Amino acid sequence: MMETTTRLTRKERIYQEAARLFRDKGYRATSMRDLADSVGLEPSSLYSHISSKQELLHKICFDCGQRFLSGMEEVLQTAESPTEALEQLIRLHVTIASEDVTAITVFNDEWRHLEQPELDDFLRMRRGYEEQFELVVTEGMQTGQFRQLEPKMALNTLLSAVQWVYRKKQINGDEVERIAAGIAEMLLNGLNTKS
Repeated sequence: MMETTTRLTRKERIYQEAARLFRDKGYRATSMRDLADSVGLEPSSLYSHISSKQELLHKICFDCGQRFLSGMEEVLQTAESPTEALEQLIRLHVTIASEDVTAITVFNDEWRHLEQPELDDFLRMRRGYEEQFELVVTEGMQTGQFRQLEPKMALNTLLSAVQWVYRKKQINGDEVERIAAGIAEMLLNGLNTKS
C-alpha cells in the first residue's frame, strides 16, 4: 500500500482501500459493503464519492498504466543505448512496484474485470507499452548489444522476471536499486559463469 506522509483525502483513501481489497480478496469477491466498512462509511455514503466498483478498478488500472507509459517515454528520450534503456525499464518496474505494490498487483491481476469499452482501451494501452519495450529489445539485437532471440520471447521473459517484485508485500527504498540492478545483471549477463 502506498506510504505517504500527507493526509489522504476521503476519495484517495477509498481508492487505496479498494486497491488493497481487490488485491487481497479479488475484484469479484469484494463488495461495496466491504469497501464502505474499510473506510468507515455507510454504503450509501460511499456513492457520494464514487459511482461504482468498476470506476475504482478503472482508475487503479489506468493510473498504473499511465505511470508505465510516462516512464517508458522518459526512458526512450534519455537512454543512450538499448542496454541502458533496458536497465532503466527494469528499474521503472521495480520502482513503481515499490511505490504502490497494492495497486500494481491489481493492475497486473484484476484488469480482466474491466468492462467494455474500457477493457479494449486498457488492452490497447498495454499493447502499446509492450510494443515500445519490444522495440528496445529488437534495437539491442540489431546493434549487437543483445543476442539474437525471438523478440516476443525475450520481451515476455523480461516482463515475467520483474513480476515477482509485485508479489512482495513491501519494498523499502534501499532494496529498489539492489533488486533492479540484480535483475538487470541477470537478464543482461545470464546465469552462465563462462565468458
